[in-house]
Amino acid sequence: MLQRLNKLLILLLVIATFLTSSAEELNISSKASVQMAAITDSSGSLSQADKAKTGKKRRSDSVSWVKLQQRYPGAYFLHGPRHKKEVALTFDDAPDPRFTPKILDILAKHHVQATFFLVGTRADKHPEIVKRIHREGHIIGNHSYNHEVMSKLSPNDFHRQVWRTDTIISRIIPYHPHFFRPPYGEMQPSQVAWAKNNGYIVVNWDVDSADWKNNPSSTVILRNMHKTLRSGSIILQHAGGGVSQSLSGTIEALPQLISSLQQKGYRIVTLPELLEQSAERPIR
Repeated sequence: MLQRLNKLLILLLVIATFLTSSAEELNISSKASVQMAAITDSSGSLSQADKAKTGKKRRSDSVSWVKLQQRYPGAYFLHGPRHKKEVALTFDDAPDPRFTPKILDILAKHHVQATFFLVGTRADKHPEIVKRIHREGHIIGNHSYNHEVMSKLSPNDFHRQVWRTDTIISRIIPYHPHFFRPPYGEMQPSQVAWAKNNGYIVVNWDVDSADWKNNPSSTVILRNMHKTLRSGSIILQHAGGGVSQSLSGTIEALPQLISSLQQKGYRIVTLPELLEQSAERPIR
């Protein structure tokens, strides 16, 4: 009798655990649906920057960035040399006429150069901003054609994402970007190997401003950046956003960030300076 009661109790516990787990999964799924609906435009599709906004958090099945850096030295970077008190400012998802010109104005005022990673569709739509970025001495990098998750693409689709953007940029300015940053930072080892074999250097980051997350204030953005900042850091910010996204916090934080870095003795440099690499990809 006692054994039967124990078995019954175990069975009830298993059922309760299953029901709780199912409810949690349903709740997570519902929250995700609400978030996606909130940033979907009237046509029912996500803008590229909105995809970025929802995807910067790394997936649990991601390949370790540290392992990729160890496996592909000189072709995959999270940061520059730690012995030099230098940092690089990088801006993703440009060009965006709402935000990129304001960021360029601030950089010009403070005589600072940065690196901008361009989305191909946006560069094609706003060539005048691409020309301004280049004209004012900033470095241009490749950020894919339409902000897909590179690690989920077939080899041919991945190649097209890179080549199409390279073609668009080189048509606007006489420039073939050397640096490639995958959307969300996600790439498979085979994709890094392909990039290396085709003359690209993959650059992610070690300091995330998290300016893509819930339209944060400048105070939050500055706090996020200073958490992991150190010599050789590559700082991630954004110069483009989705329909519902505001980068006012980024724009407000940028002058304060520049002043703070300079007061602490950091030299703000471009990626070619930090990594001691050429700005343009060698054409083979």
